[in-house]
Amino acid sequence: MKEIVVIAHNIRSTYNVGSIIRTSEGFGVKSIYLTGYTPYPLQPKDKRLPHLSIKLDKQISKASLGAEKMLPIKYFEDIFEVIFDLRNNGYKIYALEQSPNSIKLNEFKPPKKIAIILGREVEGVEKDILTVVDDIIEIPMLGAKESFNVSVASAIALYHIRYVI
Repeated sequence: MKEIVVIAHNIRSTYNVGSIIRTSEGFGVKSIYLTGYTPYPLQPKDKRLPHLSIKLDKQISKASLGAEKMLPIKYFEDIFEVIFDLRNNGYKIYALEQSPNSIKLNEFKPPKKIAIILGREVEGVEKDILTVVDDIIEIPMLGAKESFNVSVASAIALYHIRYVI
């Protein structure tokens, strides 16, 4: 069975974060890393101001419907620390992003141990991160809009990663 890890980096919306968590739990993701300024659920020894951490936790929980308590979720400010650690543990690192040299999702054969990076809602995954990933995968678009919402894109990608043989 594939080991899938999700890295959600610099995502602003607590509702997108909650939806990504719920979707990840449904597809059997091993763990989630929330990095950069991505809001995160309450953590043991949380360093944020209590009123802020409680507010963010409630908003995430509203979208995740309790899934945030069902799988390991870790917060790291530095995404490169997470990438380095996962790579040292045998994971291949992929960014879900549009790029001239990306692999179309329908042509992508996922490895057994994969970490997928999801980026900012509008701007996507930053260029400095794209330089350190193993590859970039892209969801082909047919309509006039140029991208899916990050939580929807995560669901599409996770389905493919989980069920492609």
